[in-house]
Amino acid sequence: MKAVIYNKKVTPEKFVYCNVDKPVPNDNEILIKIHAVSLNAADYRAMKLGIIPKKKIFGADIAGIIESVGKNVSSYIPGNEVIGCLIHHGYGGLAEYVAVSEKAVIKKPERISFEDASTLPIAGITAIQALRNKGNIQKGYKVLIVGCSGSVGTFAVQLAKYFGAEVTGVCSTKNVQQTLSLGAEHVIDYTKENFTKQNVRYDIILGVNGNYPLLAYRRALTKKGIYVSVGGSLSQVFKSIFFGWLLSIGTKKIKFVAARELNLDLKILADLVVANCIKPLIERRYPLDKTADAMRYLSLGHSSAKVVINIA
Repeated sequence: MKAVIYNKKVTPEKFVYCNVDKPVPNDNEILIKIHAVSLNAADYRAMKLGIIPKKKIFGADIAGIIESVGKNVSSYIPGNEVIGCLIHHGYGGLAEYVAVSEKAVIKKPERISFEDASTLPIAGITAIQALRNKGNIQKGYKVLIVGCSGSVGTFAVQLAKYFGAEVTGVCSTKNVQQTLSLGAEHVIDYTKENFTKQNVRYDIILGVNGNYPLLAYRRALTKKGIYVSVGGSLSQVFKSIFFGWLLSIGTKKIKFVAARELNLDLKILADLVVANCIKPLIERRYPLDKTADAMRYLSLGHSSAKVVINIA
């Protein structure tokens, strides 16, 4: 089969499009013919940190059709269309086929395309768990989403509106109209304004992108507000993890989200798409042999929505 393999000796891309052996599922696995895979910051950040999948094939968010199942698999049969999150199952999405545990997937609703389905796992789950689990979002809350474009940000805006919040997005000029179209009441263009200098307080702040000081985020919170670190620069992430507890002394809280219980929330997200409550946004599409170009573009940090690799 065709796949994209990580090879640190190949510069500058480090991704090689080549032939590899087609995987053979064991008794507890399913073999999926992948139709689409979406890229995430988790892919290139793992690469930068030297966290390389065992089979050297990145790609966690997939959508495809089950080709065969192991004899112990009871929940799926060949022909089932599925959505999968492989982040805890060794990755492997940047290939024509992948063999994984049935626990890595859910059934894909017929009304969702393979492309749209592939955008949901990491970005959508991160957004919903940041708002609901960490932020305890309530109807009427004022929510600020710093980095409201991109994969997580576009889902976060829509989900915050679904939960009944008043949403303010922070983005560059080119993404202002997109953010408004997703339902945000207010948009702050960071090239013209600095939200940390405004006298506005928020119940929840999601730090998806950017590199503002944690103290600035804290000052912009209401008395019992919560800042949730979702992404941003690596230094921003590490500061939230290691110093968040110190700044959480008192009623204001600093938290960090790491997605858990993936399949349950993946099913919720799929249902919300079917119900037209949220809509996946795709900015760019690439064929599998152009994965290096796609990853390079995504790593620049300027994407306004999801980047998808079409395989089948």
